[in-house]
Amino acid sequence: MIFDIMTLFPEMMEACLGESIIGRARRAGKVTVNFHNIRDHSLDKHRRVDDTPYGGGMGMLMGPEPIYNCYKAITEGLEYKPFTVYLSPKGDTFCQKTAYEFREKGHIVMLCGHYEGVDQRIIDLIVDREISIGDFVLTGGELAAACVVDSVARLCDGVLSDESCFTEESFSDGLLEYPQYTRPVEFCGMRVPEVLLSGNHGKIKQWRREKALEITVEKRPDLLDKK
Repeated sequence: MIFDIMTLFPEMMEACLGESIIGRARRAGKVTVNFHNIRDHSLDKHRRVDDTPYGGGMGMLMGPEPIYNCYKAITEGLEYKPFTVYLSPKGDTFCQKTAYEFREKGHIVMLCGHYEGVDQRIIDLIVDREISIGDFVLTGGELAAACVVDSVARLCDGVLSDESCFTEESFSDGLLEYPQYTRPVEFCGMRVPEVLLSGNHGKIKQWRREKALEITVEKRPDLLDKK
């Protein structure tokens, strides 16, 4: 799986995705994550990438030329068009189902906007899908892109130790995850539920399913409506 991320802040992206599980997966060659500084593709002597929007309004807008040049550099020599995502508050809300869909793409290019966003012509020219991580606005697309990469990369072969790590978790079957416990058996007067100590895997599976349903009803009943 290849991720190419177009950004104004590659160091920020590396800090997010160079550590922990995703960092280890990158070093092991399980996934490839490349960062491309859009400023490097500006033809302006000051490496400028933004300008005032036509029609007026507050803020600055990222111009099309540096982004397009960056995209062309990424795709040069490819015999296919990689699936291209723009992180935007106007996009479809990202969810676990989308993460599975993106895993099958093989190669994803992500565009991180900044300031007031990007020139619409760039979206029309190269973007296949706009994605949002929620109904709120960030100062740029970098954190959203990191969330998407982390969510998709962990589904790729060899990134997690076993497939059950992501098939038995929240949203994998449309429900929130059941409670989990580890040692000690008793902590601050609270004991691990006896069923989890019983060794009866059938009862444990039933208990987990019931708890997942209870938690979903309590915290996210909308998920049951969808299911």
